[in-house]
Amino acid sequence: QQAYLFTGTIASNLRFGRPDATEAELWRALDAAQATDFVKALPQGLNTPVAQGGGNFSGGQRQRLTIARALVVKPRLFLFDDSFSALDYATEARLREALRPMMKDVAMLLVGQRVSSLRNADAIVVLDGGAVIGTGTHEVLLQQCAAYRAIAQSQLATAELV
Repeated sequence: QQAYLFTGTIASNLRFGRPDATEAELWRALDAAQATDFVKALPQGLNTPVAQGGGNFSGGQRQRLTIARALVVKPRLFLFDDSFSALDYATEARLREALRPMMKDVAMLLVGQRVSSLRNADAIVVLDGGAVIGTGTHEVLLQQCAAYRAIAQSQLATAELV
């Protein structure tokens, strides 16, 4: 999915779903989304202009800003549709770790292609051509779903497979 930013500033984008959010809440969301460092490095910080669609940011920066925007809203359900695809593995791992405490009492639906993004989910659904071919935890799917096992083996080191 495409991470879309609106014309305005970083702050106005983060406040899109919650205009009353404080600056401290914006920074907490940016911190969890692994975006604090690059936003602080910008001369105008939160007041940095955002071109239409966020064209003045990299794909990974756009993804982190849109994740921060979702965190500011504090919804009861998060839907991340391939939202980590433009992030390198180290940034994604830090982001997932930062999201963990924020996901208490919140449902999260994560759509992804990276096993590392999905492996700690309560339940994983494996699709092939729109049909469900496996459901379960990472461990169960490694044992019972050949397609999932093949994907996991192609993406993870042998030590990570268990």
